[in-house]
Amino acid sequence: MAHPPIIRRTFHDAISKGLSRSPIVALTGPRQCGKTTLAREFVSSGSENYFDLEDPESLARLENPKAALSLLQGLVVIDEIQRKPELFPLLRVLADREKNDGGETQFLILGSASPSMIAGASESLAGRVEMIEVTPFRGAELPAADKTLHWTRGGFPRSFLAKDADASKVWRRDFIQQFLERDLPMLGIKVSTSNLRRFWTMLAHYHGQTWNGSELGASLGLKNQTVRSYLDIFTDTFMVRQLQPWHENLKKRQVKSPKIYFRDSGIFHTLLGIHTFEDLLVHPKLGASWEGFAIEETIRATAPDECYFWSVHSGPELDLLCFKEGKRLGFEIKYQDAPKITQSMRTSLKLLKLDHLTVVYPGTRSYMLDENIEVRPLHEIIG
Repeated sequence: MAHPPIIRRTFHDAISKGLSRSPIVALTGPRQCGKTTLAREFVSSGSENYFDLEDPESLARLENPKAALSLLQGLVVIDEIQRKPELFPLLRVLADREKNDGGETQFLILGSASPSMIAGASESLAGRVEMIEVTPFRGAELPAADKTLHWTRGGFPRSFLAKDADASKVWRRDFIQQFLERDLPMLGIKVSTSNLRRFWTMLAHYHGQTWNGSELGASLGLKNQTVRSYLDIFTDTFMVRQLQPWHENLKKRQVKSPKIYFRDSGIFHTLLGIHTFEDLLVHPKLGASWEGFAIEETIRATAPDECYFWSVHSGPELDLLCFKEGKRLGFEIKYQDAPKITQSMRTSLKLLKLDHLTVVYPGTRSYMLDENIEVRPLHEIIG
């Protein structure tokens, strides 16, 4: 049975609002996460205002980009813009010109890498562009019945919507191969594919742990600086989240290195050889998988101004600290049937001056542990 269409209303509305405020809106996010589908809701792929920089015909039309783009009116879409970073200075000129002439032309640009990774993007378009990060499917976009499937397969549309577990596994395996062999070289990254694959696979075993470049480098026979550069590559292409530590003004020795999380649980599972929910339930990384999945979904649902983790060496810790609208919100992730209050929770609530602490678990009901400590199912938070 075909899965019903997934309506991504939140992103559609964000793009509309962005275009009402800015001459350029940039959709960033990993390849195959749904950016192109969203863009086609605004401009048809057959329109003269649509450019796909992986299409030879679009590239031919942009041989003289100033002549091609300056004559267009309305909304212009440029997909996979990281392939032609030389367009950014031109877009700046066109955005300024159109602003002075009444704003007849706007640009919706799509890129599969962070702006800092695309040469010149941040500098050229400063003050003229609104950034929107598009993620793979989020829990809030999916029926409650699909939560186990979402955790197992991840949120990439073709993985999640695959007809069966085997088709989903094959898609993710091919995605990993194409990402390493095609996508990264296209971004100008000239690193051995085999080294990156070994690093990515090894990194899966550090998911949910504090970054230790020396240990990982020694395991791979690579220098600390080299593995750090590899980590930054996967971060800037939205594969990995480096959750930075928060340093409270305390007379305690606090952890200073980031924690590493795979942003898509399906990719994480593929690198570990986990293909079904049954495989996951008996895997040693079950708890780490749930922690990463719950943290990513909580961040997406909470949309904080900033987020961190907090940890004291040989002491209390907090999985996720979010700052939102002047409040400090703490989250503890527990893969348990009925989480109970711990001394670490009480300590983090007090030392970090949290407004509220939520314990996130895979259960079905909410209940209070203390005045400002509440247990809530993940599906309630993302819903």
